[in-house]
Amino acid sequence: MPSKLIDPAALPTMSFDWGLIKPLVANENTDGPELSLMHVVLLPGEGHERHNHPDSDEILYILSGRGEQMVDDADTFGVGPGQAVFIPKGAFHSTVNVGWEPLVLLAIYAPAGAEEALKGLPDHREIGPGEAPRLVRG
Repeated sequence: MPSKLIDPAALPTMSFDWGLIKPLVANENTDGPELSLMHVVLLPGEGHERHNHPDSDEILYILSGRGEQMVDDADTFGVGPGQAVFIPKGAFHSTVNVGWEPLVLLAIYAPAGAEEALKGLPDHREIGPGEAPRLVRG
């Protein structure tokens, strides 16, 4: 099966009060993927509130920044560059940026589709392809 180059500049960006998500591999831009890949930026002091993905496992891979992670309602632990976090299907979890710089990570959902729920959040805004997202303080 041939590979497909994904150009982030040609894709929309999901904007939220807490940061940004660029859906790199998702149902809307790839023909029936088995998994999805999101590039996530959490602003300083912000994060994903406690939530779960009932139908998907999730893997987080930290690219830069420092965060506090909770998985399955257990005690939180620190995360930083080069570390990965596995979140089993249905486990409640949260990620908070505890540093002064953006916390940047890759999120993988298997199977694909968990990212669709993000579009229903009240602070979701879509930024068109090629448009620069604005980072603002709360």
